[in-house]
This record gives sequence, C-alpha cells and structure tokens, in this order.
Amino acid sequence: MIRAVFLDAGNTLLRMNYPAIAAELARHGVRTAPGEVERAEWRARVRLDETVFAPTAPATSTESRASGDRYVRLLLEALGVADEGIVGALGEWRRTYNPPVGLWDLADPRADAALRLLREAGVAAAVISNSNGSARSILERLGLAAHLDFVIDSFEVGVEKPDLRIFALALARAAVAPAEAAYVGDLYSVDVRGARAAGLEAVLLDPGGCWGPRDCPTAPDVLAAVRLLLGGRGL
Repeated sequence: MIRAVFLDAGNTLLRMNYPAIAAELARHGVRTAPGEVERAEWRARVRLDETVFAPTAPATSTESRASGDRYVRLLLEALGVADEGIVGALGEWRRTYNPPVGLWDLADPRADAALRLLREAGVAAAVISNSNGSARSILERLGLAAHLDFVIDSFEVGVEKPDLRIFALALARAAVAPAEAAYVGDLYSVDVRGARAAGLEAVLLDPGGCWGPRDCPTAPDVLAAVRLLLGGRGL
C-alpha cells in the first residue's frame, strides 16, 4: 500500500515556459510554435540524461551552469537550430530569465488534479526537487504548495538527486518505509535510479514516448502517474 508519493517539481508539477522560449527564438529569427518547443524538450531531456547524468558519466549537478547550457543546446538541436550565435544567445538568456525561478514558472495543467487525488485517497504528497532554493516559493505562488505536506529543496538540504540521502530525508519526514512510498519524475538516471537506490518505487514521465523501453513504469503526465500508483483508488 502506497502511503506517500514524492514528486519532482520541474517537468512534473511545474511546466517549462515553452511560449517564452518560442518568443525569444523569434527575436533571433527562428519561427517555432510553443508546441514544437515542448516536443523538442521531450527529446532533449532524454539525450541530457543519456549524455550528462548516466551512471557512466562523471558526476554532474543538475543545477550546474554546464548542465543548463547542455540542456539548451540539446533542445535547440531538436528544433534544428545549430547556429552557434543563437545557441549562445539562448543560453545567456536562460541564465537571466525570471530569476531565481527560471523557466519552470508555470503549473502543469494536471498538477492540481493529481495532488487533489492524492489528498482524497489519504496519501501524503511532497516534493523532492533539485533546485536553487526557489522550489517552495514557486509552488506557493502557483497554489500547488497548499496540497503538499512538505517540500525538500536540494539547495536547502545540501544534497541532490540521485543521492539516496535526499530520498531518505523525505521518508523520515513522512514517517513511512521505502516500500510504502513512490517517486514521480522526468529523468531516468536522476529520478528513477535515485529513488530505487533508496528503496522506493518510481514512475518515469514520458509525455512523448521518447524514452523507449525502460525497466520501470512510465506515464504520459503526473495525473496518469498518480492514478497508476493508486491502482484505481480515488478515481
């Protein structure tokens, strides 16, 4: 029986601001719709995971400048943008956009329903996020924090996913055993491997079917992931 579900923030409860990226690209002469940016990001996160966060790669923080720049480059490559001037300009723009929150400043359209479903089912809900200390404030501003039992931000606790210690902190705070908890996130090496190392079940978000066959459950969005974990309770 699942007694607690821990969720990622970015690309899980929070959505990247695809319209803002499309608007910035338009300033550099690249015409693309927000939906195209979104689909490119789905592909970029897979490549980022495989090249930067895979177990065989050198240990790298998800919050580092290098990781962020690589993410932007992969997203632009997925859009067919290879001009180094544009790539550099978008990387610099990303670093200065909407500080300290950055690009993940929109609520996922299904986040509220997913959290309400957990509450109605009597299951604790909390966030474990690799962040710069701003995770709680953006969740509060968007009205999602009201449905959460707590938020663990890697900047505040000094350890980040996939380190099992950040999951252990959440388990202790929720007062549940690893077998009674599950995690929902968008990166296989960071979220799924990290959660499993701590003994939790994990669901990988795969909205575009870009991850291919994986040895874990997948879901197209956070609401579908919660429904999967609840096994039909609260539907």
